Formats: sequence, C-alpha cells, structure tokens
Amino acid sequence: MNPIDAAIPPPTLITGVILAGGLGRRMGGVDKGLRALHGRPMVATVIDRFAPQVAELLINANQNAPVYAAFGYRVIADVIGGYAGPLAGLHAALTAATHPLVATAPCDSPFLPLDVVSRLHTAMQAGSAQLAVAKTGDQPHPVFCLCERSLLPHLTGFLAAGGRKIDRWYASLKIAEVSFDDVTAAFSNINSPQELAAFEQIPPVA
Repeated sequence: MNPIDAAIPPPTLITGVILAGGLGRRMGGVDKGLRALHGRPMVATVIDRFAPQVAELLINANQNAPVYAAFGYRVIADVIGGYAGPLAGLHAALTAATHPLVATAPCDSPFLPLDVVSRLHTAMQAGSAQLAVAKTGDQPHPVFCLCERSLLPHLTGFLAAGGRKIDRWYASLKIAEVSFDDVTAAFSNINSPQELAAFEQIPPVA
C-alpha cells in the first residue's frame, strides 16, 4: 500500500518539520537522514509517511542542505548555533512555519504511524492543550509532538537560559499525552550502524 494513499488526511493549518539537524555522532558522524535503509535514504521514507499528514512540510538540517532540498521541501537550519538538539530544530520550525500548529518527526524513525498527527491533533483539541506528545507504555516520545506556534517566545527563553531537553521544556505547559500502545514499534529510531544493519533484515513497513 502506498503510504501517501494510506495516510490520514492532514488537519488544516499544520506545519510539519522533519528533524535532521544533528551531527549523527552515534552513526559515526554521518548524516543519519541520508543513510540508506532498504535502498532509500531514511529521510525519504519519513517524508513518504509524514508529508501527507501535514499541510506544509519543512526539513530542519544543519548540513547537506542542497541534498535535503532535492526532496522538494524547504530546508531550514537552526537559529540557535552549536547543534543544540531537537529543541533547536523545533525552534527553527516555530520561527519559519506558516501555520499556527507545528508537528515534529525525526529523520531516523522511518516507521512512524500514518495517523500520528491526526491523533495528536485530536487529543490536543480535546484537552485544550498547548502541546500533545506521543507515548507508548510509560515512555513518552517527545520528538513526536504537536504544539502551538505561539509557544515560540516561551521556547526561545528556555533555550536562551541553556535548556536543551524537550521534556523539561514542556513540563511547564499544558500537555496531552497520547497513547500509541497499538503501534509501539512504529517509534523505533535508528541511531547506529548496528541498528541500521539490524533493520535492514526487516521487510519495509507498508
């Protein structure tokens, strides 16, 4: 089944950002999003599964920008210098987004659910929350979140004070945690050459 056909139609007014701004230290210093899995760059599979869920897609990357731009989406670099992590990517997205809500997904999670954005959006609306985050069991997955673009000043202040952990940032916000226990494996990410080799042995996810 083509992921684009299977994905839940995007809620209106949501910008999505694929977080590909890291240095890939555990991958041997190689850009993780561009490493091949089943013959394709991992970010290509993430795009297939994530882009149909949002109205606008951005790619946050701090290196290889022309390569990422070739996938056909706007590439944005961190505004905060020093490879400050996923929060810096979210900060860049909140700065660049043209819609009032921003959803995030990492470039190294090519099995992400096809309905992750719609489920986060439903929970966010139901709970009148500022941010919704995916969770399996007792484990939150903060790099899979949906938040209000209006949180940019709050996030800017947190980063300026030296904060870098997503969960610490959103601890002071009104959040909704969304259970994805039905698709626990969908949040697997690939951080090392060993993990990449292991996932090569598993058939691609439809």
